[in-house]
Amino acid sequence: MDKKVTVIGAGNVGATLAQRLAEKELCDVALIDTVEGLAQGKALDILQASPVEIHDADIYGSNSLDSSGGSDIIVITAGIARQPGMSRDDLLNTNSEIVSKITNEVKLLSPNAILIIVTNPLDAMCYAALKASGFEKNRVIGMAGALDSARFRTFIAQELGVSMENVTAFVLGGHGDTMVPLPRYSTVAGIPITHLLPGERINSLVERTKNGGAEIVSLLKTGSAYYAPSAATAEMVEAILKDKKKIIPCSAYLEGEYGIRGLFMGVPVKLGSQGIEQIIQIKLSAEEKEMFSKSAVAIKELTSPLM
Repeated sequence: MDKKVTVIGAGNVGATLAQRLAEKELCDVALIDTVEGLAQGKALDILQASPVEIHDADIYGSNSLDSSGGSDIIVITAGIARQPGMSRDDLLNTNSEIVSKITNEVKLLSPNAILIIVTNPLDAMCYAALKASGFEKNRVIGMAGALDSARFRTFIAQELGVSMENVTAFVLGGHGDTMVPLPRYSTVAGIPITHLLPGERINSLVERTKNGGAEIVSLLKTGSAYYAPSAATAEMVEAILKDKKKIIPCSAYLEGEYGIRGLFMGVPVKLGSQGIEQIIQIKLSAEEKEMFSKSAVAIKELTSPLM
C-alpha cells in the first residue's frame, strides 16, 4: 500500500478499526499499544485472515511509537474506557495526559500527518491534541458526529422499517449528553422525518441517540461500544485517504463558526486529503441555537482545565 495509518491503542476500538482498514485495503496499518504482545498478537491474527478476506494490506503490531513514523493518518484511541456510572467528564485528567504525551511524540515522527481523535471525553481530547501538536486546526479532527449520526440513522430506520441506505441524519454539538440531533435535517429518501413521524416519537429517538453510548455500556457491564465507533472512524479515514470531499459531522476547532470560538464541537465538515477542508455552516432555528449554545457551555467547562 502507498498509504500508512497508525492506530494507537489496541483495545476493542483500535483493533476493530485496524481490521476494518486492512479489509477495505485502504492502507498499511501500524497497531500500537503499551501492553506487551497485545498489538502484535491482534495484528498477526488480523493479518492471518487476509487470505480469506482477500486483501494485501500489511498490518503489524508494536509497543513503540517509533513504528508510527511516516504515517498519513494517526488515530488515537488510547485511554481508559468509560465504566458504568462513570461520566465522560471523569475521564478528563487521565486521558488528557495520555493523549498529550502520545501527540508530543508522534508529531515529530509524522509531521505531516492528520490526527483523528477517538479517546473520550472527545471534544476536550481534541483540544489537548491540537495544543500538544501545534498542527493546523484542519489536521486535528474528532470522531464524534459521525458515530452519533450513525446511531440516530439506525434508530430512524428501525422506527420506520426502512433501509439504512435511505436514511441520512445530522447530530451536532458535543459528543455527550448535550449533543444536538437535528430532525429537520434528517431524512428518509429525501423526506424529512418531521413529515413521517409524530413529535413524541422523534423526541424519543433523539433521547435514545443522546444516550446511545451509555445504553451500550449499561448492557455490556464491563466495556463500551466499539463496532460502531470503529466503523465511523474508518469512514473518516477513507474520506481523507481517497480525497472524497465527503461531508461528515466531526468535531472541529471553531473560530467564529456558529458563533463559537476556541472550542472543538461537532459540525458538518468536508473531509478530503487535507483533513477538514471546509466547515459547513447550516441555519439553525432558535431552539437549535439554544441547544447548540448549551452544548458549547458544557464543552467549555470541560475543556477549560486544559486551556
